[in-house]
Amino acid sequence: MELIFWSLFVGLTIGELLVVHVFKLSKQNKIRDWVEPAFEAIIIAIIIRTLLIQAFKIPTSSMEDTLLINDHIIANKFIYGTTIPFRKDKILRFEKPKRGDVVIFRYPVDPKLMFIKRCIGLPGDTIEIKDKVVYVNSQKLEEKYVYHKDIRTFPAMYAPRDNYGPIKVPEGHYFVMGDNRDYSSDSRFWGFLPDEFLRGKAWIVYWPPNRWRIIKHEKIIVNEPTADIKGNTLLPATK
Repeated sequence: MELIFWSLFVGLTIGELLVVHVFKLSKQNKIRDWVEPAFEAIIIAIIIRTLLIQAFKIPTSSMEDTLLINDHIIANKFIYGTTIPFRKDKILRFEKPKRGDVVIFRYPVDPKLMFIKRCIGLPGDTIEIKDKVVYVNSQKLEEKYVYHKDIRTFPAMYAPRDNYGPIKVPEGHYFVMGDNRDYSSDSRFWGFLPDEFLRGKAWIVYWPPNRWRIIKHEKIIVNEPTADIKGNTLLPATK
């Protein structure tokens, strides 16, 4: 359900048709006067959906309690750059993802699917998970948004869910995780997210009405990785 997009589309179409009806009714070619603004409205709506904003429906519980099943959201599609068809390049990039951003992207394993997760690690970061606790560059994250349903903890030899790494995020990639850590398919299982698969930043929950709100992107502040003269990553010393 893309309520806002289609409402905008219908509004633009009706608005332009009314303008034609009021101001151009005297023209002989009335069919053209109705068709042209309708076509223009369609083009404008397509541009808005392709480049600016897009609506999505949350189908799973992987982002609970931040986003619930059947939440309808609007994503800002241009903030991370607009994708050029048939190319990996992006244009008009306003910013890069930050730790804590709730991002929308094409699933690297099956690009026909769209996923939504929280960005945890940036290029160059070292990620490690110990008994469900996430460390970035050797610093423990205080994650108030995380939701755990399963009290069990699995060793890394059985599954990477609760114990993982340490592993360095490569250039041009991100490490993403669902807020519902025990029931999320994310970078722990299918690897790093390539930058070219990013499609937007979650913005607003608009449906149902009692869930309407601006989506909060928690700031994750950690020590930045440094490098020696040979370019090797050096992690901050831990106490």
